[in-house]
Amino acid sequence: MSTGKTAKKKTASKTTKVSSTEFSTGDFVVYPAHGVGKVEGIETQTISGVDVTLYTISFEQDRMRLKLPVSKIKSSGLRKLSSGDRLKEALSTLKGRSRIKRTMWSRRAQEYEGKINSGDPVAIAEVLRDLRRNEDQGEQSYSERQIYQAALERLAREVAAIEDIDEKAAAERLEDVLQNVS
Repeated sequence: MSTGKTAKKKTASKTTKVSSTEFSTGDFVVYPAHGVGKVEGIETQTISGVDVTLYTISFEQDRMRLKLPVSKIKSSGLRKLSSGDRLKEALSTLKGRSRIKRTMWSRRAQEYEGKINSGDPVAIAEVLRDLRRNEDQGEQSYSERQIYQAALERLAREVAAIEDIDEKAAAERLEDVLQNVS
């Protein structure tokens, strides 16, 4: 029995009980800080003599691979894709009236970033709704455009995964919903 600090890979056995929100290889999941990813597999690694079961999740858009311990699922906020009802709620939020607070931009920007990184599609839709500018409202600042684009991409990825369409088509659909608000 070696206590080396190198990680050894093992295949997770089928009898391993993961949690009540178990994910399988090929499932799409949402990690709040990065958006939609795909579970590539479940493996067990021995790290410092302790067996740790990990989900391997790939985020194609960021060219990133995340290994998340199964024990950290709840605290990390990892979740399945939203239900159809939650998506409808997000789309109806987009159709709502913009609610811009009259606080300093830096404080609003922090709130918007927090909503985007929450991973909640309705909160992300609120950011899109609030930062959407009509042609008669003038230009957005650079940071407003950046936050708007980040929110659009994050929500479009989830819509694309739920509806099995490409991300560009999902983004266009969201833009169309925003455009048709009077």
